[in-house]
Amino acid sequence: MNKQILSKKEETKNRMIDAAGRSFREFGYGGIGVDGIAKAAGVTSGAFYAHLGSKNAAFNISVSVGLDEVIAAVPHYRSEYGKDWVKAFAEYYLGKAHRDDLACGCAMASLTPEVVKGEDETQLIYETKMKIISSLMADRLVGESAQNCLERAWAMLSVLIGGLNIARAMKSDELSEEIAKTVIGAAIQIAGLVKANRDIIN
Repeated sequence: MNKQILSKKEETKNRMIDAAGRSFREFGYGGIGVDGIAKAAGVTSGAFYAHLGSKNAAFNISVSVGLDEVIAAVPHYRSEYGKDWVKAFAEYYLGKAHRDDLACGCAMASLTPEVVKGEDETQLIYETKMKIISSLMADRLVGESAQNCLERAWAMLSVLIGGLNIARAMKSDELSEEIAKTVIGAAIQIAGLVKANRDIIN
């Protein structure tokens, strides 16, 4: 019985975390309140506070969970596409489906502008997760040194995140698509040579 109750509580909390993440990505931190997030999750505001504590705590969880999704995605793309993983990742990232999906899109693009205005704790969470993401990307690049690969990984991330936000901001679908294609090419160029799976010694 206790296990069933715990499972139900966890399910409710996870539903609220999901609703918070989608809401913050779509509307921004200032564009959604506790009542709106609770409604999206199908719970009361009281339940929200009981499970997540505060709006800021919910945002911190959303940042952490959202970036964890990227941390999981990078190894998937590396494994699935081998030396072509950067191209595949960039094409997905700047693809129309992802550009149009604010609520379920990548936290790197949607939440970064909100983190800039966030508290120290929020920025520390973001920095810690982004360092993991950049290291995962750098690990499969070919360069003169590990530092060189890491620098290119940061540049590639910056181009992808900034490019997605600019493409999303365009009124013209045609211009948005043109920007997306340009950014994809730039990300691939920055990445340079990428190790094939057979070149990796685990």
